[in-house]
Amino acid sequence: MLDLDTREWLLTNGLGSFASGTISDVRTRTYHGWLFAATNPPSERTLLFSHLEASLEILGSVVALGTNFWGNGQIEPTGCELLRCFDIKPVPKWIWGQDNWQLTRQLVMPYGLVRAGDWEQKTQGGISNAPAQFCHRILIQYRYEGSHTAILRLRLLIAERDFHHQQTAPELQFSQVLGQQQVCLQAINSGHFGIPWHLRWTQGNYQPDAVWYWHYGLPEETKRGLGDKEDLYSPGYLVVTLQPGDTVTLEARVGLPDLMPGVLTPETFAEALKAEQERLSQIFEWREGSKEAEEQRSNYQCPIWQQLLKASDQFIVYRASIAGSTVIAGYHWFNDWGRNTLIALPGLALVPQRFDLAKGVLRTFGLYCRHGLIPNAFPDVNREPIYNSIDAALWWIETLGLYLEATQDWKFLAEQFPVVQQIYKAFVGGTHFNIQVDATDGLVSWDARGVALTWMDVVIGAHPVTPRYGKPVEINALWYSALCWLSQWAERLSQLKFGEPVRLTKQAQRYAQQAQHVKISLQKFWNPQLGYLYDTIEPDDRRNFQIRPNAVLALSLHHCGFSLQQGCQILDLATASLLTPYGLRSLDPGDPEYKGKYDGNQEQRDRAYHQGTVWAWLIGPYIRAWQRFYPQQSLPFDWQPLLDHFLFDAGLGSISEIFDGDSPHTPRGAIAQAWSVAEVIRHIQK
Repeated sequence: MLDLDTREWLLTNGLGSFASGTISDVRTRTYHGWLFAATNPPSERTLLFSHLEASLEILGSVVALGTNFWGNGQIEPTGCELLRCFDIKPVPKWIWGQDNWQLTRQLVMPYGLVRAGDWEQKTQGGISNAPAQFCHRILIQYRYEGSHTAILRLRLLIAERDFHHQQTAPELQFSQVLGQQQVCLQAINSGHFGIPWHLRWTQGNYQPDAVWYWHYGLPEETKRGLGDKEDLYSPGYLVVTLQPGDTVTLEARVGLPDLMPGVLTPETFAEALKAEQERLSQIFEWREGSKEAEEQRSNYQCPIWQQLLKASDQFIVYRASIAGSTVIAGYHWFNDWGRNTLIALPGLALVPQRFDLAKGVLRTFGLYCRHGLIPNAFPDVNREPIYNSIDAALWWIETLGLYLEATQDWKFLAEQFPVVQQIYKAFVGGTHFNIQVDATDGLVSWDARGVALTWMDVVIGAHPVTPRYGKPVEINALWYSALCWLSQWAERLSQLKFGEPVRLTKQAQRYAQQAQHVKISLQKFWNPQLGYLYDTIEPDDRRNFQIRPNAVLALSLHHCGFSLQQGCQILDLATASLLTPYGLRSLDPGDPEYKGKYDGNQEQRDRAYHQGTVWAWLIGPYIRAWQRFYPQQSLPFDWQPLLDHFLFDAGLGSISEIFDGDSPHTPRGAIAQAWSVAEVIRHIQK
């Protein structure tokens, strides 16, 4: 039986474009390919360039280097058997070889926003008014070592399809125009022209040879109960004669030939790699001899720390519709989401001191505040944002508070305080989804059927899997923290003479009084029989006593409304029931609704998503709560399994979205998740 290493790699370009595949070089997902171009950043991601199928001829003997799954279950060819090694640092690199030859391939995806840094570092708050210029491309370089001349054949496999779907041949055609050491390609579907793009190369002869390859198999999609067959088109192949030590460099790039700057040379690959390393060094200040570098070198975590920061940068992208920075929630299939962005921002931006990035994201969300709600999703141009969350607005206030604590940027507070007040007034007076503060106890409640507004947001048909109507515990913990922030900020602004001091002082007092009222009412969530917090108080005043991590979330915020004794009891039970080596379970294994494996078709997976599945990001709230309530005790969590996962498992160099609730806690979901990486960055050095 062929042993395939299907761990995955990922390259991104800061625009939402990406390349991804496996160590064995076999495609197992719809999301595997070498150029998914986000033509309306970070959206409209389209697979244009799947891969190059390579073979090498030496002394008349031909070996195929590719590996493919086919729809009939066959694996052919099996070039992975010749794969000697793979490395992800600094970019994906494969080495195939036999006794008398070796072929190395590397891939790099250059940063795609021209004049890198304009939109984050050199403009106010991370938003530039200058028109952005986008470049979607990937560079591939082969190097041959051996005793004899070799002939490398590279067959192009291409597509034109949405990144969520598979390509089928009917009605789809491709045009190609051959130029000097380049070919221009474009799909034609029912008379509509697709995205023009080019492949160019430093040496070799291109032979047009149009052929369809039918029924590639995608076994990961089979497991997920989704479409699992793909047809790819080959317009031709490149033949390159290589002497020992020779290289051939190729570039796939979106756009027309006359718009492509520069000449492709063998040095282009190294220059692109160096530019990316310099870009990251500039962002994170990895300067030789600097104080920061010395401190990092003295820390045994230094190499992992830098890899975590590099991983974090993959999620920071430019969104054209808002002309500013945003955060991709995860790869391969997520877009940017408000709640995820705001929870991830402290780890992605505040800890690495990317303060302009944090400020720009917070300002953008503030600009789009409507009816006291912060968008949970930004759509593309000329469409309204989506406001389907109760907590995004509260997370915005919490993250704004953390930003202000880190920067003391009180001028920015004065600028954003009207947004803060808009959120406050909407929650008190009532807004969409029947979100409103209960006048009797001061707690936030909501009631709207067919939607799920907290982070446990799965809906199947019109039925939320975890409805959580009424008063969810972490929402009211966020509301309490928000009121504390408001009181603190109004007092600060009055002292700094931002606004009317007398009025602000009175507001500060009112917010403080409301916070105290809410703190008292939070005791309604206390379940003395369990020594835990009820997850929700339902509209009919029934309590949901399931053991979920939302109680830990409630302990982890900057302002906490629960006593020391309560916090310790909550953490003791969460440690016993929810803590795993990779994060917290979303439900106690002893609960009759618990599902220990996240697998099966879409509905089966959705029903397990928040019913026991482990979420890596929840390790951050757990650590913050532990450090608050058990400051003198060591953390009952061993970082090593999660760090080993980061380095060696699933998506190499990143952290998965979720894991099975049951041991061995198989990684599931997205192979790279922003808040998973962010929460590790936030705490790994502490």
